[in-house]
Amino acid sequence: MLRSLFLAAAGSARIGRLVESAPVSRGIVQRFVAGQSTDEVLQVSRELADDGLTVSLDHLGEDTRTIEQAVAARDEYLSVLGRLKGAGLTPAVEVSVKLSALGQRIDEKLAYEHARAVCAAAAEAGTTVTLDAEDHVSTDATLETLVELRRDYPSTGAALQAHLRRTEGDCRELSTAGSRVRLCKGAYAEPESVAFQSALDVDKSFVRCLNILMSGECYPMVATHDPRLIAIAEDRARWFDRSPAEYEFQMLYGVRPEEQSRLLGNGHTVRIYLPYGAEWYGYLMRRLADRPANVGFLARAVTSRK
Repeated sequence: MLRSLFLAAAGSARIGRLVESAPVSRGIVQRFVAGQSTDEVLQVSRELADDGLTVSLDHLGEDTRTIEQAVAARDEYLSVLGRLKGAGLTPAVEVSVKLSALGQRIDEKLAYEHARAVCAAAAEAGTTVTLDAEDHVSTDATLETLVELRRDYPSTGAALQAHLRRTEGDCRELSTAGSRVRLCKGAYAEPESVAFQSALDVDKSFVRCLNILMSGECYPMVATHDPRLIAIAEDRARWFDRSPAEYEFQMLYGVRPEEQSRLLGNGHTVRIYLPYGAEWYGYLMRRLADRPANVGFLARAVTSRK
């Protein structure tokens, strides 16, 4: 029921206007979203880079339903990559792309062509692209697109979700030399048949997947705010004799900045996942719908800077 309420709220212009005008909503947006315009996200990216952090930009607006929307999403990535290059922010700043934003649900070939154009622009700008993970229905198509893109753009990265039962196998497939793999817990509500349901089982899966990636030849990107999993990742890196240049940590913009600074101070690469764009309202509501536990997460994050 709660999921349905959030999804309904995401599609309600009236509720959207109320949420957007509320002071607490503005605080949440400013904390977790870099802004609506390219100028704003470039400014925040510059500030993060000046602090020694690296960045992955995500232009909000997933699950497009028309070709025009998909083309607009592609064009925004092409534009921001050009601006990043001109501002001297590459390679410190890369981009994260949801294939559904590029038209995957309309036409998989169209989404591939759009993703290929983004990868070409990233290569020209001297940076990289990571394909974001979405719900489990899209996983096969996304990984198939990854294989095709890596033929010409081998630095293209993939995001894998530890809560999916299949992910250990996907980690083994991708733990090869030159592969970049972002491992996260997973933010989508999925059925028990395809995903672990308890927090403990998800954490255990995360550690098993982490072991595969750290012991392989890929470049692991450890995307978590969980202090226990961060400590385990640091331990596994030592165990498998990885230098700080051979993996990185990733965190969401506005979440646990003190931990980001600690990791950075210890010589780790820390990449900030930085969303921006006008679609922030629907984005936040869908995240709450995907996993209602995020309500508590957002509340804690707003009231604590740790």
